[in-house]
Amino acid sequence: MKSEPTDFSIDDLETSPNQTIDWYGIRNYQARNFMRDDMSLGDQAFFYHSNCKAPGIVGIMEVSRLAYPDRLQHIKGHKYYDPKSYPDNPRWLNVDVKFVKKTKLLELKDIRSYEELKEMKILQRGNRLSITPISPEEWQFIYNLIAC
Repeated sequence: MKSEPTDFSIDDLETSPNQTIDWYGIRNYQARNFMRDDMSLGDQAFFYHSNCKAPGIVGIMEVSRLAYPDRLQHIKGHKYYDPKSYPDNPRWLNVDVKFVKKTKLLELKDIRSYEELKEMKILQRGNRLSITPISPEEWQFIYNLIAC
């Protein structure tokens, strides 16, 4: 799950009340569907800093609440407002995530260097999704690299 550290960082998650946040602002149907259809309570995710000097994995978080309507889609003037989304039929969802731990940085350039990770969706040409699934094998390989 990607976030720009200038918007919301692993440090922000760690210092949030109860170390939990709603993963807001997802405005891509495929990413929304991953949250809605594929995430379960207790699932862990890598926290990935994007659009920064050294993009990469910086920590681990856990799904603490299943998908529910993103409140920001109904706030006029907010950058995540969607006039085509209605309270009785919301378009956009988020999950809550809870801080698990910071890890040593695993930069995108290093992720790209491992043959075992070559099929990751985040590495596919043209991918701009902020949420992408990974296989259990990819998870374990990365976890072994960043275990602190």
